[in-house]
Amino acid sequence: MSNCIVAQSGGPTSVINATVAGVVKANQMNPIYEHVFGGLNGIEGILAERFVDLTDMTEEENRTLQQTPSSALGSCRYKLKRDNPEDFEKLLKIMEKHDVETLFYIGGNDSMDTVAALAEYAEKHNITDRRFVGCPKTVDNDLMHTDHCPGFASAAKFIATTTLQTWLDVNVYPASRKEVLILETMGRDAGWLAASACLSGKVDILILPEEPFDTDVFLKRVKECIDEKSKCYVVVSEGARFADGTYISAGESKNDLFGHAVLGGAGEALKALILETETAPRCKVQDLSTAQRSHATEQSLVDRTEAYRLGLSAHMHTADKTFTGKMVGVKRRDCEEYDVEYFAIDADQVANYVKHFPAEWILPEYRGITEEAYAYLRPLINGTPYITFKDGLPAYVEPYYLR
Repeated sequence: MSNCIVAQSGGPTSVINATVAGVVKANQMNPIYEHVFGGLNGIEGILAERFVDLTDMTEEENRTLQQTPSSALGSCRYKLKRDNPEDFEKLLKIMEKHDVETLFYIGGNDSMDTVAALAEYAEKHNITDRRFVGCPKTVDNDLMHTDHCPGFASAAKFIATTTLQTWLDVNVYPASRKEVLILETMGRDAGWLAASACLSGKVDILILPEEPFDTDVFLKRVKECIDEKSKCYVVVSEGARFADGTYISAGESKNDLFGHAVLGGAGEALKALILETETAPRCKVQDLSTAQRSHATEQSLVDRTEAYRLGLSAHMHTADKTFTGKMVGVKRRDCEEYDVEYFAIDADQVANYVKHFPAEWILPEYRGITEEAYAYLRPLINGTPYITFKDGLPAYVEPYYLR
C-alpha cells in the first residue's frame, strides 16, 4: 500500500485545516493509503523533505484541528516554473523515495496551477504512478467553476459581523457629530469579501474592484449620507481601482513572487479624499487585514462542514487510480433547502482565471448589492460550530511546522 501527502499553500483561512482533517479521517475510515503525511510549508517544504505523519491522528486532535485557524502545516509562495524541470524531477524523486502516490494540495489559484503543472509533467513523461489533486481554499472566493471556496463563508461572516458591530459603535454619538467610517477588506481582483459586508444591512457605500471608481460619484454619495443622517458607512475592497486600472490605494503597490499586486491603503486613500474635500469633518478607517481570514471563533458552520467534507471527497476520488490533475469543487444543488455536492474538474480549467463578483449583482452609484447576491451569500454564513476553549482562549493544534 502506497502513501499520500497533504500540503497547504498561499494565504490561509479559518477552515483550511478542516480539509486536512477530512483527508486524514477519510483514510482512517477507508485506508487507501498506508500513511498520510503532512508536507510542511507546501511544495517548498516537500522539496526539502519536511514531513509529519498524520495517519493516526486522534479524534480529539482532528476536532481541534478543524477549529484551528491559519495553516497548521505551514504555507509557502513557491512557484513551479514549467520551463525549469529541476523542481519537477526532484519532487517526483522524493515522492518515489517515500512511496507517495498522491499529493493533495490545498490552496487557491496558484496552487491549482501547481497541481496542473505537476500533472502535465507526469503525463508528458509517462509517469502514471504519481497523482496530484487540488482542494480549493481562498477567502477571496475567486476560483472558477466551484460555487464558492471553503474559507470564504467564514471570512464573510466575520466581515458582516464586524460591520454590524462597528456601525453600532459609530452611531452612539448624536447627529451633531458628522462622521464617516470606512471598512477595508481583502480582495485584490474580486469584490466578494467587501460585498459580504452588506449582509449586515448597514452599508451605505460599497466600492468593489469590478466597478471603476469615480471620485465625483463617491463624494456625492458621502455628502448625501452625511446630510441625511450625519453618519456614513463605507466598505471598500483593497483592489478597488480607477477606470484606467490604477489602484486607489494609498502608496505604491508592489508585486509578490507570482506577479500579483500587494495592496493595502484603499481606506486611507478614501479618508484623505473625504477630509481634503471637506465632505465630512471626521473619518475613521478600520482595516481588517489578516483578521478576516484567521478569526476562527467566527467560523460558519456551513463553511467548516463543507471544508471537512471536501477533504473526505478528495480522498474518496483517489480510489480511482486514474484520478489526477483535478480540483475537487463545490456545487450548489438546485433545491429549496441549501445543499451542495462535490465534483471534480481539471485543475487547468481553474488555474490563472478569476471569478469576479457578478456585475449584474452590483447596484449603481455604490449603493450595494441586489437580492440575487443576498440569496447567494446568506446560506453560506449560517450556523456556528461548537468551539472548545482552554484557559479562556480557543483551543488550537500547535502548528506542525513549529514542533
